[in-house]
Amino acid sequence: MPAPKKNARRSLLLASATLLSVSLTAPAAFAAPRPTPSSKPSSSPSRSATPPANMSTVGGARLGRPGTQVNLASGVPVLPKDVTARSWIIADAESGEVLAAHNAHWRLAPASTLKMLFADTLLPKFPKTATRKVAPSDLAGIGSGSSMVGIKENETYTVHDLWLGVFLRSGNDAVHVLSAMNKGVKNTVQEMNQHAEELQALDTHVVTPDGYDAPGQVSSAYDLTLIARSGLQKKDFREYSSTVTAKFPGETAKNKKGKSVRKSFEIQNTNRLLTGDYDISQYPGIAGVKNGNTTNAGSTFTGVAERGGKVLLVTVMNPEKDEHNEVYKETARLFDWGFKAAGKVEPVGELVPPKGAADAQPGATASGQANDAGSGEAGGGAGTGGDSAKPVASATTESGSSGIGIAFAITGGLLALLAGGAFLVNRRWPLRRR
Repeated sequence: MPAPKKNARRSLLLASATLLSVSLTAPAAFAAPRPTPSSKPSSSPSRSATPPANMSTVGGARLGRPGTQVNLASGVPVLPKDVTARSWIIADAESGEVLAAHNAHWRLAPASTLKMLFADTLLPKFPKTATRKVAPSDLAGIGSGSSMVGIKENETYTVHDLWLGVFLRSGNDAVHVLSAMNKGVKNTVQEMNQHAEELQALDTHVVTPDGYDAPGQVSSAYDLTLIARSGLQKKDFREYSSTVTAKFPGETAKNKKGKSVRKSFEIQNTNRLLTGDYDISQYPGIAGVKNGNTTNAGSTFTGVAERGGKVLLVTVMNPEKDEHNEVYKETARLFDWGFKAAGKVEPVGELVPPKGAADAQPGATASGQANDAGSGEAGGGAGTGGDSAKPVASATTESGSSGIGIAFAITGGLLALLAGGAFLVNRRWPLRRR
């Protein structure tokens, strides 16, 4: 096939499938190796500055080795020297190839990046228009000092409101209300662990659905990248994770005329690669995903970005350098390297498909949302890359919230082909690289 036709077909798939055709393409090893008992680390997050000598080898033997794993060769740029994170990974979202990694399977506290697993597990369960009147018991057990969106007892919220609270403000209160709708925190945690197992995110053990520090709660840069890749298959996951600002319902109060009125207030996404900050620019081509910060975890972040037809996933866990927005600055440097190295560097491993990928059927829903029918964090200017990449076109969600970086959606007016994108994803899982 002549190159122009191939490029045109690739652009069509990217524009129409909104990461559907790129987020879950099968890598080579269809049956991923499971960690052996001898190589599986303990379930407690490491407080040591030194990674375990033996870690999981899911995705390839090199990913289980401590230290930086990369195949430097002629034409491959040198990795940035100012990356201090305990663990990080750079992966091609389409092919699943891991371009480079550092302690990829080190089991560490995940903080609110664990909310990606929460969302990937629960998003399909409730239609956006479903409502919940918040009972005091819904907000019980939220950890002290938790990030909150501002949910009030005895007020009613839509599921759409709650998901905006989860993704934009990392609201543990919103997580607990959605968990209450899902038969409680205990059931939700159980389902999240089952979903992690299905995704082959075997470093992950969930104790709290919101990522709040808890003994034994762990994940890894590798697993968080797998989870993000799965979540990005869902349209609603993509839209929520890339929304910059939104209106959120406030408390009901009486106005001067004695009439009950419920006002709203604006919330902003805490992902600084998406919004920018005084010491960091919005990263060109950014399209999500989720940030986190707790005492045990430090700062964590998983991001997805597109440039020049390439879609990369980067996860960074716990930078040792204690500077404002450091996790985003290091992520931006790794993105920059990845876009320069893509197509030149030999991969060191791969992102494995879910266990059930072989059983995926064409035509499955790609929305990641229950049917609504009838339901009542580039530092200091870095990261520009020197090319024409810009943030992906902004869009407005149906609630009037603004979004930037809903990758490949909207453009070309090809949203009608989303179902076809889902078909391609499912059809391509069983394929093996030749």
